[in-house]
Amino acid sequence: MYLMFKSIFIFFIILFFAVKVSASYILIPMDENQNNHLKAYGITYWMLQNGMEVQWLLNYRGGSFLVENHKEIQNECVVRNVSYEILADVQESQILNEIATPEVNMDAIKLEKAPKVAVYAPPNKLPWDDAVMLVLTYAEIPYDIVYDEEIIRGDLKKYDWLHLHHEDFTGQYGKFWGAYQNAQWYKDDVARNEETAKKFGFSKVSELKLFVAKSIKEYVSNGGFLFAMCSATDSYDIALAAEGVDICDSPFDGDPANPNAQKKLDFSKTFAFKDYTISKNPYEYEFSNIDVSTTRKIPKENDYFTLFEFSAKWDPVPSMLCQNHDNMIKGFMGQTTAYNKDFIKSNVLIMGENKSANEARYIHGELGKGTWTFYGGHDPEDYQHYVYDPATNLDLYPNSSGYRLILNNVLFPAAKKKKLKT
Repeated sequence: MYLMFKSIFIFFIILFFAVKVSASYILIPMDENQNNHLKAYGITYWMLQNGMEVQWLLNYRGGSFLVENHKEIQNECVVRNVSYEILADVQESQILNEIATPEVNMDAIKLEKAPKVAVYAPPNKLPWDDAVMLVLTYAEIPYDIVYDEEIIRGDLKKYDWLHLHHEDFTGQYGKFWGAYQNAQWYKDDVARNEETAKKFGFSKVSELKLFVAKSIKEYVSNGGFLFAMCSATDSYDIALAAEGVDICDSPFDGDPANPNAQKKLDFSKTFAFKDYTISKNPYEYEFSNIDVSTTRKIPKENDYFTLFEFSAKWDPVPSMLCQNHDNMIKGFMGQTTAYNKDFIKSNVLIMGENKSANEARYIHGELGKGTWTFYGGHDPEDYQHYVYDPATNLDLYPNSSGYRLILNNVLFPAAKKKKLKT
C-alpha cells in the first residue's frame, strides 16, 4: 500500500512539473497567423505596464513577442482577440538558440518599460482625423494630448514618446486658406492660434510655432523619441530652416513674406531635408517641393512602397521600426504623401521607398541622445483622405501592415537599444 501511494505521489509530482514545463512561455505571433496585429501591440504595452519582461523577436515570424506564461495574459489575449501560443521551456530555448545563430538575421530585444506617450494635437476638433490617435485608441495604448501651451510650460519632459498630429509649424494654417478661408472651423482655428500667440507674447503665430518646433527639437536632443506623419514632417523642418525669416504671405500674418526668403533658409537647422524650394503661393495647398503629391504619376493600384531589410543583430533600431508581416506596404496619400529623395540629407536613413518614383516614405535619424521618424501620408487605410471624410474604422483593418509601422514606433522607446550603425 505504501509503495502504491508513493508511486501515485511521484506520478502527480512529475505531472505537475511536466505541465509547468510544457506551458511556461507565451508567444504572440506577428506573422500571418495573428488575428489582430494592431491589438497585439496593445497587449504587449499592457504587459509592460504590469511589470512583465517582454522580448521582441526581431524578424522571427513577423516580429513576434515572447513572455513568461501568466493566466492573465491568456485571458487578455482572448478578450482582445489576439492570437497566442503556449510554449514549453524547451521550445522557448530552441527559438532563442535559433535567433542567436550568427548567420541568421534575427535578434531578441528586451522591452524594459511602457513608454509614456503624448500626441501633439489641438484641443479643438478639426474636420479630419489623425491615424496615430485612431490606432492608439484601437490598440488600447494610453496617451495624453499636449499642444502649444503644454510645450511652452515644459511638459514634454514628462514623456518618452511624442507624435506630431497633422500640423503646420510654419504659421500658414495648413495652407487651407485658398479653399477654406470662409469655413467656420478655419476661422476658429486661426482665432485660437492668434489668441495663444498673444497670450505668450508672440507677435505672430509663425513665431509661436517656431518656439514650439525648437522646443521639440530640444526634447529630441535630450533623449526624446519623435514620430511625425503627413504635413507635420516637412512643415516642421521648413519652420526650423526659416528661423528669423518671414515666409508667410499676407493672408496668414497680415504682411508680405520676405522676398528673399528662399535664399535665407538655413538647412543646417533641419532634421531631414535640404536644398528644397518653398511654396510662396498662398493659394497652393503645398509647403515646398519636398512633397511629391502633385507631381507623382502612380495609379492607386500600383501604389506601394518597399521596406528595407536591416541586420537585426547589427542595426536593431531600424529593424525594430520595420517589423512587419509584409515588406510591400500599400501607399496612401496626404497633404505630404512622400519625400523627393533629392532633398533628403545624406545622413538620414531611408527605411521605406518607392525606388522607381524616387520617393522615400519612411525615414529615420538621430539627434543628440534622441531619435526622430517621419512617415509620409495621412492614413494607411484611407488612400486619399479628404477634409470632412469619416474616421477609419480599424475593426475592418486589424492586420494593417501600414498601421503596424506606427505601432513599431510606439514600442521603440521601451527597448534597450544599441546605437544605430553609420
